[in-house]
Parts: sequence; C-alpha cells; structure tokens
Amino acid sequence: MSIHDLDLNLLPIFDAVMTEQNLTRAADKLAMRQPAVSLALKRLREMLDDELLIRTAHGVKPTPRAEELWPAVRLALASLESVIAPDSVEVAGSQETVRLMLLDSMASFVLPLLMGAIQQYAPGLNLQVTPLTTRDPRTMMMQNQIDMAIGVFPRLVEELGSATGFAPIQHERLYSGEVVCIMRNGHPLAERELTLEGFCQTQHVLMCLSGKAYWPAESALAKLGLERRIALTVNQFSTIGQIVAKSDLISMVPFDLIDVTGMTGQVVVKKLPFDFPESQVDMLWHARDQRNAAHKWLRDTLTAMSIRPSV
Repeated sequence: MSIHDLDLNLLPIFDAVMTEQNLTRAADKLAMRQPAVSLALKRLREMLDDELLIRTAHGVKPTPRAEELWPAVRLALASLESVIAPDSVEVAGSQETVRLMLLDSMASFVLPLLMGAIQQYAPGLNLQVTPLTTRDPRTMMMQNQIDMAIGVFPRLVEELGSATGFAPIQHERLYSGEVVCIMRNGHPLAERELTLEGFCQTQHVLMCLSGKAYWPAESALAKLGLERRIALTVNQFSTIGQIVAKSDLISMVPFDLIDVTGMTGQVVVKKLPFDFPESQVDMLWHARDQRNAAHKWLRDTLTAMSIRPSV
C-alpha cells in the first residue's frame, strides 16, 4: 500500500498501545475511550493487513509485523516533534555531553533507539551513561555529577509530587507495567495457580540496588501478616533470569523486563497472589537544564519514543 492510503492519525494510537501493551492504559494516556482506541486499531489492521496486537492475559502482545513497524513509528513521531520544536536548529548543532544514569536492565532497549535518533538529528550530542546504583540520585544531580536518571523511584517521585513551591529536581513518568513472579520451567509451583502460601514458603532472589533484602513487597506482605524468605539479593535484573532458570528460587520482576533477563522461554510467568502496585519508570533531571535545548530535545525524544521494551 501507499503512504497516501494510510491514515497518519492512527500512528500515535498504535504507538500508545505498543507502549502500554494494554488498551485501557493506552486510552487513558491518549485521553480517549477504549472503544475508540479499539476501532482505530481495527482500521489500522485492515490497512496493513495484519493483526498487529493479539490479546493476552496480561494485555496485548505485538505480532512480528508490529514489532517491525514500531521503532520506525516511534522515531518518526519523535522526529516530527524535534522538527517543529523552536530549538531544532540549535539542537542539530549541539556539541554538548549529557550524563545519564540508567538502570542496567533498560540500557539494552533504550540506547540503540536513542542513539539512532541522536545520530540522525543531533549528531554532535554525546552521552555518558553510567549504571544506576541508587534509588535517590538527587544528591548527584544537585552536585552536578549527573544530568539525568531513568529508573524506578517510587518513594522519591511520591515525595517530589507532594512538594510545594519550586522543586530543583523535575520528573516525568515514562511508563508503568505489571509486576509478576517468575520461576524455572518444571518448578514445583509452575503447573498450578500461585498461592500466597506457596509464594511465601519458596525461596526468593531479589534485585535490589542497595543490596538490602527489602522491597515494597515486604510491606505488602506484612500487612497480610506474612513474610517471604529472600535467600539471595543481586543488583542486576540480567542476573536474575539465569539464577531462576537454573534453581528453585523464584523472583518478582516487572513483566516488561523478562526479556532483558535473557531467559525468555526458560521461565514461567505467574500473576502475584496479592495486590501489588505497577512498576513505574520515571525520568529525573535538574531544573537548571529545564531550558537547555539539547537536554530538552533528549527528554522529549525519550518521552516520544516511549522507552518500553517489546515483549
């Protein structure tokens, strides 16, 4: 088909659904009703002659054709925003270096797309990426050691959101996703519904930047009068998959990051047997960079690209 036959208004809707992997969340993000989002996807399916997104127990899963299209659509939308921005010429000639602190599990899907956009639209812009090692990078930002941080900062973001007056640290939600439990194929719990008893009686491996055997799940379980045995703590999501796939330990991980563990197909995914909030990924930056053209372009590009792994 020709590009002239395609309704370009459908592309932001496609991008939102791919980003959220959930029709309800995508509709909320777009300020639309879910039936309208479903209708738009139906039209896009007919135009492209592909299912694009298939319903699953966790939301929707993209087809190979959708996965092929999505990076180009995201880059196109990000490119359009950068072109119409008043500082686009200034950004194109920028020679700045931006220091980004990033969770290791996100680097593999954030950096390839981001560098593609930088090389095309801001070829002089440099990135210095360091691993995220703290849940509160404010001090490093205040001391001008880093410019931006991307990760999961639930307590920090809650504190920033309740602050009154001028806030030196700014933040923006990039995406959120369900937290699930993973275990190896053939695990004693794999063939049946995961219960609270089974969850708490099984040994866990925990990803924790601080190395402490504590996560928000501990508070949620304590409210139920329960606790779990954390037999091992690590500081990288990529390590968790290998441990879970080769032992009887289980782990709580964001559903979107299972692919990052490198063990897709070797682990079983189970819904948690208790209520637990979604994992929320936020971008933080210092107010001193709010009007910096290169920094603003980078933040806008990350937001427009909707840095969410394709699962």
